[in-house]
Amino acid sequence: MTRNPNGTYVMTGAETLDVARDAIWTIVVVSSPLMIVGLVVGVVVSLFQALTQIQEQTLVFVPKILAIFVTLLLALPFMADALHSHMMRISSRIIGG
Repeated sequence: MTRNPNGTYVMTGAETLDVARDAIWTIVVVSSPLMIVGLVVGVVVSLFQALTQIQEQTLVFVPKILAIFVTLLLALPFMADALHSHMMRISSRIIGG
């Protein structure tokens, strides 16, 4: 960070991009377990529908919602840890000046 003549600190462009990159990566890490499970369940149910020739479009919602809910319960500690470590990195940048 650079210091202005009035005494305030300003982030440089590189630091801003670094914080943004870290935030986007944290979003990807936190959301990936749910997205992967949703994708896998959707493909499996679609394959089941294609094999049995059941063309019910609402059939995929209940298994997908249940699978995402269970995954959320199982992955919540991992997701909270990723968000906590991201917040600690941001806080250390703020404190470090």
